[in-house]
Amino acid sequence: MTETVLLIDDDPGFRDAYRELLAQEGYAVAEAGAAARALAELRRSGARLVVLDLMLPPSGRPEEGAALAERILVERPAAKVIVVSGAGETPLALRLVERGAYDFLAKPVDPDVLLAVVARAAARLALEDRVAELERSLTSREGDASALLGQSPAFLEARALCERAAPTDVPVLITGESGTGKEVFARYLHARSRRRDKPFLAVNCGALAPTLLESTLFGHRKGAFTSAVKDAPGLFVEVDGGTLFLDELGDMDPALQVKLLRVLETGEILPVGAARPLTVDVRIVSATHRSLDSMVASKAFRDDLYWRVRGIEIALPRLADRVGDLPVLAQHFLNVSRALVPRSPVTTISPGAMRRLEACDWPGNLRELRHEMQRALVMAGGRGEILEEDLSPARRGGAPAAAGGDEPAEGATLEEKIAALERREIAAALRATQGNRSQAAARLGLSRQGLLNKMDRYGLK
Repeated sequence: MTETVLLIDDDPGFRDAYRELLAQEGYAVAEAGAAARALAELRRSGARLVVLDLMLPPSGRPEEGAALAERILVERPAAKVIVVSGAGETPLALRLVERGAYDFLAKPVDPDVLLAVVARAAARLALEDRVAELERSLTSREGDASALLGQSPAFLEARALCERAAPTDVPVLITGESGTGKEVFARYLHARSRRRDKPFLAVNCGALAPTLLESTLFGHRKGAFTSAVKDAPGLFVEVDGGTLFLDELGDMDPALQVKLLRVLETGEILPVGAARPLTVDVRIVSATHRSLDSMVASKAFRDDLYWRVRGIEIALPRLADRVGDLPVLAQHFLNVSRALVPRSPVTTISPGAMRRLEACDWPGNLRELRHEMQRALVMAGGRGEILEEDLSPARRGGAPAAAGGDEPAEGATLEEKIAALERREIAAALRATQGNRSQAAARLGLSRQGLLNKMDRYGLK
């Protein structure tokens, strides 16, 4: 989608020059010289990118532009408002950023800096659109979309295999590190199966003692043991016709493994204390973070059960291996965290904070990232952007992910600072698109050849 930039400045010369500059980069441009006209153009054009000079009529004071910026943000909270201010207006511009403006530029505005900031804002809009679209399409069906968002090859392969397996009754084994979203994938599979109108139940095989787990799964008869004061059906009976998710299957006691094997082979369960078995129709989806191959080799897990539960194996990648998915996932977790923090505004992540996040290994995977975003939202204290200072000390302490080249040295010229900014943004876009130059160019608002020229200039590959 071509983004529209609304230029608001009472100087026709400024508007003419930057209209042509932005149009050459592929943006549609609307313009206005005063507040009333600006609001009318905002509604007419649907612009989501706004470049606003604070010095506006009738008074020509920066408070005029500040008031307009706040009205735009109230009317269109998702808009990216880039404030243009003089040197003496920097404190006011910073307050506007704290209230939701995207960024500010100091006069005189360098054309390359303007294009870089607008391109970054457009890329942010594209990311937010992508997150919102995925959330709408997935949350409406599965409720929790967190483990289902992403475009990295390893993730897409796992989701595609899940969708292929869903309509069948073949047992599924989901493997992956803790926190990669195994239960959410199991629910996703159930929601696409012929059993979707029947129950889905989950049990953690490592959380219960073996005797309690047996009773929980298979049920028991009154008097079967001291505390059995009445019959209990067990999960297999409760989920009859549906899907039973056995999490951390590798922690199941060997004696129970034998009973589970019988269910898979015959469809029969024997409640504790019962004389006769019951027949159930249950699909088994299991998960583990342990290597069942190694457990089979060491005789800690039955090989016959292993081949039964491993009808189709779906391996979920670590978050660290999902190159390019972290911005989408981090933004999603920020969005859902707002329900936990009253009166929190629509919040985005600053480029500096994102580089810090991308530098992490995330051993806790999605669960750890969700916690980090919840904490950052609280620490932001109602600010509309997550900054590096809002991240936990462990995130701030590491070096930020290299976006290409070093930071400009102290005392660098404006040209050198602009070059460093461009190099960082280009490298970040290439990293986010896994090296796809056409997609990176689109994220940056450049033509493909323009991106190639800049890559050659900065020594990027």
